[in-house]
Amino acid sequence: MWDILEVTHEGTNDVKRARKHALIQEYELFRMQKRETICDVQKRFSHIVNHLMSLGKTFYKEELNIKILKCLDRSWQPKVTAISESKDLTSMSVASLFGKFREHELEINRLVVQESEDKHNKGITFKACNHKQQPDSSRSDEDNISLLSRKFNKFLKKRQVSNRYGSKKPSEFNTNKYICYDCGEQGHIKG
Repeated sequence: MWDILEVTHEGTNDVKRARKHALIQEYELFRMQKRETICDVQKRFSHIVNHLMSLGKTFYKEELNIKILKCLDRSWQPKVTAISESKDLTSMSVASLFGKFREHELEINRLVVQESEDKHNKGITFKACNHKQQPDSSRSDEDNISLLSRKFNKFLKKRQVSNRYGSKKPSEFNTNKYICYDCGEQGHIKG
């Protein structure tokens, strides 16, 4: 009965061998995918390694660590270089290596959020002036009004929905209604 259960759940030796070869190939071709987080990379990598270990393959810490460092994409290269130069990869565990990468990823995400908030909160700023300086205050007011005017014009340009023919779409525009500025005839327009 035990043999039947073993074959049913684990498969025959041929099935085990085929699974092992498929997992080895997946391990060798393992790369970080686009827009994948370090947590996702760790899950996929651990899944492959754990299945290979259950099928009898052995790994050294250094081998796994080097594989992880080489599978990351280009954006991680500064951190990869720092870890490979400063840490002993033979004694470092895979979990602590992924911990370092998670810590770095959290810091990068925090900086990205902070930069986007700073960009979003960037508004109109006025120059501070001292009320004791009367001659420069009119000039400062002119600078502030000029800045406000430029910002408002930029805002209007972004919000403008009509095209150069008014609110009509170019396909609805009929040139037969208009008279040419140059020759005075109907049916065409000179700008």
